[in-house]
Amino acid sequence: MARILLVSLRTGDIGPEVARAELDDVLSASRLSEPDIQMRVLDNTSVKIGPLDGYDGVIVGGSSLNVTAPEYSEWQRHIHAELATLLSCGLPVFFVCFGISWLVAELGGTVGLSAPEASGPSVVTLTAAGKKDPLLEGFPSSFNALTGHTENPEFLPDSLEVLATGPTSPVQMVRYGDRVWATQFHAEMDAAAMKTRMDFFYDYGYFPLTEYDTIIASLPSVEVRWANELLRRFVRFCSLNPTVKR
Repeated sequence: MARILLVSLRTGDIGPEVARAELDDVLSASRLSEPDIQMRVLDNTSVKIGPLDGYDGVIVGGSSLNVTAPEYSEWQRHIHAELATLLSCGLPVFFVCFGISWLVAELGGTVGLSAPEASGPSVVTLTAAGKKDPLLEGFPSSFNALTGHTENPEFLPDSLEVLATGPTSPVQMVRYGDRVWATQFHAEMDAAAMKTRMDFFYDYGYFPLTEYDTIIASLPSVEVRWANELLRRFVRFCSLNPTVKR
């Protein structure tokens, strides 16, 4: 089994609780056991992602940070700098939600507020390139996932390959090179996980407060098997890829 590092971009009073919930979600979706994954919480500017010796891959969780923020705190600048080290670390990397915005901006693209998705279900549709991707081989052309974001990629640099799009967000998944992926949706979430996250960020603007009960009631009917399968495929890729830095 692959040895995975989960990087959590959480800080503040609820940071530890959100980070723990995120770890539980990744464990459930990936079917890893606790000894196979270690979490490193970047909750202040003194914590770094590395060293990465002994790991086979890195998963970067979501964040309440926004690339489109008019000003960056010292902590956000630290986060951006640390994430940049992953692009040349030699390990497979999987970014979730905030990570796709960061990746697009870091590589010279633009991020805006043109296609926000309220917390809840979203449809993900594979592109021709997506159907050939090693993580997506054999996936259905479209599948459901859970999401919730206020910003989104708008102009993509040539260095990114679009693997999936969708009717409510034009960029749902991208790949950089042959071992870095990023999704707009939450590949680690199921209905219970989404409710927990909505409760943590109840008044952050991820959904209309008047629709909270309706969204929660709809979640159990959303089939997220294929979205979760992505993390399992990523873990397998980390285990089997002979070119991975050890």
